Amino acid sequence: MKYTGNVIKYGDNVDTDVIIPARYLNTSDHKELASHCMEDLDKTFVSRVKHGDIITAGLNFGCGSSREHAPIAIKASGVSIVIAKSFARIFYRNAINIGLAIVECPVAVDGISEGDIVEVDLDNGIISNITTGDKYKTAPFPEFVQKIIKNGGLMQAIENDVF
Repeated sequence: MKYTGNVIKYGDNVDTDVIIPARYLNTSDHKELASHCMEDLDKTFVSRVKHGDIITAGLNFGCGSSREHAPIAIKASGVSIVIAKSFARIFYRNAINIGLAIVECPVAVDGISEGDIVEVDLDNGIISNITTGDKYKTAPFPEFVQKIIKNGGLMQAIENDVF
């Protein structure tokens, strides 16, 4: 699986309350969640995010509550993958469960700037900064995780009988 997109960059400790504020948790509509994604952290996110964009972030991305709404809002907004220095454990699992690709790679986050064009090759664990020409190595996902992401989430993978 390869993803190519424009980078939107955030810092450390981006918690689920700023990814999708609690006042919007009364809906499970993905489009509605996407329309409020990051609004308490970055008022411009919704107006500038485009299908295929990539979020990079610092340490502890997705900390806070265990709500599945956060990775759903990110994925529904059009973000193809999140690259962070580290993820909160529950966010990491929720992201995989809903089919949002995520990668931990601190050196890539440090070397990638807002607005760079980046390609992520999950099969081979290579992150390429097209803008600068730099390449970063990360551990590729195990095959079963790749199947979950390719199928759009755990439930879809089970329904498609890919295991």
